[in-house]
Amino acid sequence: MTKYFAAAFIAASALLAAAPHDASAQTSTAPDRPAHNAHARAIHGPRHRVRVVPAAYIQTAASRDSSAWTGESGKASYYGPRYHGRKSASGLRFDQMEMTAAHRWLPFGTRVRVALAGTDRSVIVTITDRIYSSRRVLDLSVAAARELGMIRQGVADVTIDPV
Repeated sequence: MTKYFAAAFIAASALLAAAPHDASAQTSTAPDRPAHNAHARAIHGPRHRVRVVPAAYIQTAASRDSSAWTGESGKASYYGPRYHGRKSASGLRFDQMEMTAAHRWLPFGTRVRVALAGTDRSVIVTITDRIYSSRRVLDLSVAAARELGMIRQGVADVTIDPV
């Protein structure tokens, strides 16, 4: 009896060794894909890369509503000659001599008052571009930065209020 048990054990081991190791490899998710692709997906994951978005860029629907927005404060910089004439995120050509700015999420065409902290200087700019910096809240055109008097320092503390 032990002889038959040992023979059955060896036969079962050989069958298991020859069978695929993953149950999902036996069935394909799509009829036109071979089973080995399903096995590769099970081991290596999907073919799509997952993009991790920093928490600073995640906005709720309520915070994106510019009518509910009451303003913000933070660092602002300016950009000019290198981007002059290039298309902005809104599709308009950037002109460094216009009163424009880039903001993370405010709708294009939104007009805001930008006030330089600690002074009485302020300008009204139109949002025409996007800024992808977690350190700054606004990028101003050269003309707006010149009006505020921040050309020399490059980066300044500002307060942004809706108009």
